[in-house]
Amino acid sequence: MLWIIAVVLVVAGIYVILARRDLLWGIVLIVLGFLVGPGGVSIFNV
Repeated sequence: MLWIIAVVLVVAGIYVILARRDLLWGIVLIVLGFLVGPGGVSIFNV
């Protein structure tokens, strides 16, 4: 369940950077996505 939230946060961060041109919020969302992942591990190492 946590990794789904992490993926959503990372995707939302990428969307914010690309669509809204808001680099700061995009980076914040992506970092939160990585921290929320299972055990705080990168979602790509699940």
